[in-house]
Amino acid sequence: MTRPRVGVVIPVRNEEQLLPRCLAAVAAAVAALQDHDASAQVSVAVVLDSCTDGSARAAAQAGLRLGLDLHLLQTDSGSVGAARAAGTAAMLGLGAQWIAVTDADTVVPGGWLTIQRGFADAGYELVLGTVVPDAADLSAQRLARWHAEHRLAEGHPYIHGANMAFSARAYDAAGGFEALHVHEDVQLVSRIRAAGARWAATDQIRAVTSGRLDGRAPGGFSGYLRRLGA
Repeated sequence: MTRPRVGVVIPVRNEEQLLPRCLAAVAAAVAALQDHDASAQVSVAVVLDSCTDGSARAAAQAGLRLGLDLHLLQTDSGSVGAARAAGTAAMLGLGAQWIAVTDADTVVPGGWLTIQRGFADAGYELVLGTVVPDAADLSAQRLARWHAEHRLAEGHPYIHGANMAFSARAYDAAGGFEALHVHEDVQLVSRIRAAGARWAATDQIRAVTSGRLDGRAPGGFSGYLRRLGA
């Protein structure tokens, strides 16, 4: 039996340096899912939002090298929410019934999609993963402060656009991503929960994201890291 198609959505703004690493991790997660289920179909949407660097070329080259079913989309929205919405719409248009979302500066774990599949098969329609900053990007003091303030465990309280997934049904019922510059992930999750979808917050799919302090969304993860001090 052919299983429902999975769509992966990655918004990008000037990430030619980090995007190949992100796509390599996604490709490994795709391979692991297909090892688990040979009928699994996965497509990846890379949404190039207002890019002025070589992100498009980097994505195309990486996608070809890695054998991904890669779909490049262009937008000038300047909004991560609108970029996520465009990528999700493209994946739904291909028939995806499960959407996994990450960011171009993030490395997902090998079991990312396989573990999500387990939750989906158990009836969950929203899965929230954890994210940790790349230790190589931060001082020891800042990294220690970050870990002191975060509880990485099952049932955690965090919402990260860099590591979440949901069913097409739950997404449509919630009205999709809003065209926001920040917190589009929090808004969507709030509406999915309010609609009564079964959801889980898990540390089983912990991802590593850039620890840079000058991120693409100043009010997002990088802004939080800056507030931790030197």
